[in-house]
Amino acid sequence: MRFICFCCFIFLVACQGTSPSIKEVEMYNTSGDMVGTATLNEQPDGIKIHVKLDGLEPGFHGIHVHEFPKCEAPDFSSAGGHLNPEGKEHGLMRPDGAHLGDLPNVEADGDGVVDAELMLAGATMKEGNKSILRGEGTSLIVSEKQDDGVSQPSGNSGTRIICGKITTDSKTDTGESPSDPTETNKEKAE
Repeated sequence: MRFICFCCFIFLVACQGTSPSIKEVEMYNTSGDMVGTATLNEQPDGIKIHVKLDGLEPGFHGIHVHEFPKCEAPDFSSAGGHLNPEGKEHGLMRPDGAHLGDLPNVEADGDGVVDAELMLAGATMKEGNKSILRGEGTSLIVSEKQDDGVSQPSGNSGTRIICGKITTDSKTDTGESPSDPTETNKEKAE
């Protein structure tokens, strides 16, 4: 009996595949400069996202997961629309649910720094319809204005200003990984 239980355990572990539980995403502005990172961490109820960004205008900014892992300047339109596998309307304030890729706004402080934790409820990095890694992957985009939570199709949040590719491949298109500017701010503050 123990042997059967052990075999079942090994089988279940093997079936989980190599889906990551933590993923680091480098975030770039429209000039191609790295302006921070987003750390994605698989949770039972979704994906926790820790966003650290620098160089934004102070105030609130919309942030969303988009359909494609493409961050082509100058407007990042190559990323497509918000990730929406269930065909819902946009907005976290909608009573019947929002796009899977809709997230709460982030706030840049007076120095233009964002350090926030968000939850992408219902999403996963494992296989399935609600995976942010399905196909080639997705992208995380920050916009110039705050998302109003209801306007269609994207919350009236303005121009896309920062983008990071969310893919199963941990390599970036730029080759060597640049330094993280948010680390410099920490050193200045200390």
